[in-house]
Amino acid sequence: MQIQPFSVNDGEGIRTNIFMAGCPLRCRWCSNPEGFEQRELIGWHRRRCIGCGACAAVCPQGIGIDMEERAECIACGACVKVCPEEARANMVALMDADDVIREVMKHRLFYSYSGGGVTFSGGEATSQPEFLDYVSRELYDSGLSIDLESCGYFDFDLVRPSLERMDLIFMDLKHMDPEVHMQYTGVSNERILENIARLGILEQTPEIVIRIPVIGGVNNSEENIAASAAYVHDVLPAARMELLPYHSLGRIKYEAIGMPFTQDGFYTPDKEEMKKLRAVAAAQGPEIADYR
Repeated sequence: MQIQPFSVNDGEGIRTNIFMAGCPLRCRWCSNPEGFEQRELIGWHRRRCIGCGACAAVCPQGIGIDMEERAECIACGACVKVCPEEARANMVALMDADDVIREVMKHRLFYSYSGGGVTFSGGEATSQPEFLDYVSRELYDSGLSIDLESCGYFDFDLVRPSLERMDLIFMDLKHMDPEVHMQYTGVSNERILENIARLGILEQTPEIVIRIPVIGGVNNSEENIAASAAYVHDVLPAARMELLPYHSLGRIKYEAIGMPFTQDGFYTPDKEEMKKLRAVAAAQGPEIADYR
């Protein structure tokens, strides 16, 4: 999806984030909808478009400026190359693993001086287990710090070698109620809870931070936060927790890929509510982390 250098919110120091497409969840508050599927994808940013028609002129599929024929797009990227205002963009592109590694290594000096490294994110990085295994092994052998951000829904045994290489694993816990979890993400939380617990059996134990994306109207009750923190502290006593308030910054991406934005029922908890919920979580035992 993207290689984002100079990130400071996804682990220690200055980091490069590798956003990998494909995710088994369909969280209704997702801010990266372009990462749902593992396929090349072209987006159109209407607000940047000046209607010059350069994109339509080079499109081999005859797709117009407004991309009404989006289903016919083969993501060749011809329109992206000629757009003078960057209104057309590669939202998801195929990239060779070795090219990713070379791109990451360009910023090695910044990692060294800041104590940073590389963070795999998504989408869902574990949805491409072979790619994750290869790139994480190469970076690990090069001495770089590597972290992982995950929704937690994966085959643990399949990705365990990659997990063992991580210095820090961020894993989401959306809701403790399996039915509510199913309603808002499309899957039960059973495998996620099991994988959180199994992180404790890793031989090369990474630092663990369990994240709760706090969605107003969904999982922001004190009961759910307390139950989540109690579970984490019970199965992973050394793990920390981070509570992150919901945001709607992904709206522009929904527009770009032609997907309806249906998050109007959610709200962002204010600072006072977040402070109270962090205190609720801390009361159950976990130390509270803050990478903002």
